[in-house]
Amino acid sequence: MHCFVYASQRKADTYLWLDRKDNFDALPASLALLLGDLRFVLEVELHADRRLPHEDVKVVLEHLRARGWHLQLPPQETLAVPTPVHDLPPTPKDQDE
Repeated sequence: MHCFVYASQRKADTYLWLDRKDNFDALPASLALLLGDLRFVLEVELHADRRLPHEDVKVVLEHLRARGWHLQLPPQETLAVPTPVHDLPPTPKDQDE
């Protein structure tokens, strides 16, 4: 399936995939408002065997076929929270004291 990718100018790292170029009429009004202005970034041929860096190609294809668009949100960042010292198990040195 041939598709077209647009970057949201309002939401960083948020992309809209469309089944037809400039087919913004397929979007719900609330989503169009949330995304703001869109900048064309890529035209690509998708098929089930193609690998995408941040999306499952089968999900993208399913959304494009069912509704004409797919929304790609920024990847979730995981924060490493340091363990407080008092929550660490005692070391052999601590047990000697």
